[in-house]
Amino acid sequence: MLDSILTGLVNWIQGIITHMGVFGITLLMAIESCNIPLPSEAVLPFAGFLVSKGELNFHLTAIAGALGCVLGSIPSYYIGYFGGRTFVEKYGKYFLVSKKDLDEADKWVDKYGDWAFFLCRMLPIVRTFISLPAGILRARKRVFFTLTFFGSLIWSYVLVYVGIKFGEHIDKLKAIWHKFDLLIVIICVILGIIYIYKHIKHLKES
Repeated sequence: MLDSILTGLVNWIQGIITHMGVFGITLLMAIESCNIPLPSEAVLPFAGFLVSKGELNFHLTAIAGALGCVLGSIPSYYIGYFGGRTFVEKYGKYFLVSKKDLDEADKWVDKYGDWAFFLCRMLPIVRTFISLPAGILRARKRVFFTLTFFGSLIWSYVLVYVGIKFGEHIDKLKAIWHKFDLLIVIICVILGIIYIYKHIKHLKES
C-alpha cells in the first residue's frame, strides 16, 4: 500500500512538471516550503531529467525552484512573525514542526546569525521549517528572503544537475533497474518512510 502511495505521489509530481513546466516546479517547491512534506529531492531531479531531454532550460528550472522556496516561505514566516513562539509550539504540529525542531533552528541562528537562513536552505529536512523560526525571531525580511533565494538556488542547481546526469545515463540505468527492480522499490519505500518520519518524530514530544 505504501509503495502505491509513493508511486502515486511521484506520478503526481511528474504530471505537474510535465504539464506546467517551470511554473509547476515553482508550485511544488512552494508547497515544500510551506512545511508540507513534499520532498524537493523528488521534484528537482525529475525536472533535471526533462532538462536532459531538452524540454526545460537548466537555469530557468533552478531559478523556478528557488523562487518557489521563497514564495512558500512567506506564509510560514508570517505565521511565526505574528503568532510568536508560543503559538508555533502549541499549533506547530499542524505544520509538522515541533518544539525540538524550533530549538534546532535556534541553534543554527545563534551560531551563524542571518547566514543560518542561507545555510539551512541547503540542508535536507531543516530547510522546510526554517521560515517559522525566522518569523518568530523577526528576522529582517529583506535579508531573510534574499538569503532564502540564494541558498535555495544552490540547492536547486545541485538537484537539477543530478537529474540531468541521471537522464544522460538513463539507458544504462534501465538495464540495472530490470535486474534489481524489487530492491530499488524497497529502497525507495524506506527512504520515503525516513523522510516522513523525520518530519513527525518529535511531534508527540511537543
